Amino acid sequence: GARLWEMLMNTTLIKELADVAKDAALIHGVVMRIKETPNSSELVTYAPFTLFPSPVPKAVFHQALAVQTHFNLLVDKISQDSGFLEEALASTIAVDDFTRRLFDIYRSVLKEGRSQSIVLGLNRSDYMLDQREDGTSSLKQIEINTIAASFGGLASRTPDVHRSVNQHIRSTQRLCGRFSLGDEIEHIFWGTFGINWNCYSWSTPCHSRAVVMFLVEEGQRNIFDHRYVENELWKRKIPTIRRRFQDVCKTGSLDQDKRLFVDGQEVAVVYFRDGYMPQNYISEQSWDVRLLMERSLAVKCPDISTHLAGTKKVQQELARPGVLERFFPDQPQVVEQIRATFAGLYTLDMGPEGDKTVAMALATPDNFVLKPQREGGGNNIYGSEICQVLEGVKESTERTAYILMDLIHPSPVHNYLLRRDASLQVSKCLSELGVFGAYVRQGKDMVMNECVGHLLRTKSSEHSDGGVAAGVAVLDNPLLV
Repeated sequence: GARLWEMLMNTTLIKELADVAKDAALIHGVVMRIKETPNSSELVTYAPFTLFPSPVPKAVFHQALAVQTHFNLLVDKISQDSGFLEEALASTIAVDDFTRRLFDIYRSVLKEGRSQSIVLGLNRSDYMLDQREDGTSSLKQIEINTIAASFGGLASRTPDVHRSVNQHIRSTQRLCGRFSLGDEIEHIFWGTFGINWNCYSWSTPCHSRAVVMFLVEEGQRNIFDHRYVENELWKRKIPTIRRRFQDVCKTGSLDQDKRLFVDGQEVAVVYFRDGYMPQNYISEQSWDVRLLMERSLAVKCPDISTHLAGTKKVQQELARPGVLERFFPDQPQVVEQIRATFAGLYTLDMGPEGDKTVAMALATPDNFVLKPQREGGGNNIYGSEICQVLEGVKESTERTAYILMDLIHPSPVHNYLLRRDASLQVSKCLSELGVFGAYVRQGKDMVMNECVGHLLRTKSSEHSDGGVAAGVAVLDNPLLV
């Protein structure tokens, strides 16, 4: 309360704590390359983060962790249901070229028959706390990221940074509560990649030298997040390589058994940290390479069907009455746990239901967010802009490229956002809790299904949209209250 506010306003103390925090971030490896030279590690800076951890109610935090294995199963079940994906995405692929291109690859792979029975899923389900009128709050899912879910590496290092700050202020002002440790992220990726690399090696005689290939972006500012994963794999004697689409284009090929080779090295697992936005596909060759990898014997993280299972349109379809029951026919408790996290989601398909959604959004735009089928942050549409967009497309099928969702109203808290070259000032902040899920299926058998850690990202309440990599949100830790 008052003492905390007093501390937030003590500029001498805050300046001192910020210096301690920035140095702690560098000591603990919470770092990024600078934006001027994203492909060189000659100059690095701390990844943006909050000076203090942000309060998260204990019950809500544990609710998010508890439902994650159900979301893993749901994503995996959707990825195996071609009828559902066809039906759910039919209107989207008619108007959204990017989703259509992905879907064409999916159809090709289905037609040819899947080469690999091992499936590796690493996803992150993102939530915000919706403050109700009566003062209570409920957990609402923003989205689930089934491809290139980032910050598992850096998030495992941020608790130590906040511990350093906490130690520094103990003598003057003790922080209440305790940090929810991020240490559980330690085994997040390493276990799953290890299982898949081993499975591949066992199922492919004499090829234990196969590698895990990180498919990476052109600009690699966030390379250290990847490096943590790579280092853990190397410790387990699992070799990794990093390649971009254009590299695979030059030297990638399949042999007669559909084994994938890149630069002469056999690839056991393709881990996508790229390929989730239209601009990642810089040429037709990029699309050819995606198809080549999907057709191959390599385990894909994610495969094309799991990528499609994470689209906004699928999220909206899942909120329809009876749809979750299709995937969990005899498990009402599971359905209830998943459904409890859904915000209101509405279709913009052509027809009376979509017309009703349009009318509702135009009447009260401030209650909603309009979402296109895009990942990577910075794409959503809010407030009066919703009216501008919908007025332009309401009579045309172009509207089906979007879904409408209830706007979630989190309660802002005050904090300092530390980022390079930014002034030190107190901000009203909103936080988003991400929960990592990992699973491995071999044929029909679920070999592993776990919740493997969490991530808290915080942004100034002036910014409605965007993540850490997009330069809007910063890394944070939950202070369980």
